[in-house]
Amino acid sequence: MSLSVQQLLESKGIQAKPEHLEILESRWNGMQKLRGTLENVKIEDADIGLRNIPGGDHIG
Repeated sequence: MSLSVQQLLESKGIQAKPEHLEILESRWNGMQKLRGTLENVKIEDADIGLRNIPGGDHIG
């Protein structure tokens, strides 16, 4: 049985407002759905490359 977002946060000593719990629960469920589609993907096929170029949005 998986923990709810509220239970998970409380176990870490974090108190969230009720109105925030709805948003967090929605986002958590979305992340879990996305994660479920990656269960059988080889790690080599799931690589993501990121580059940080300070001020790079204007470099062409």
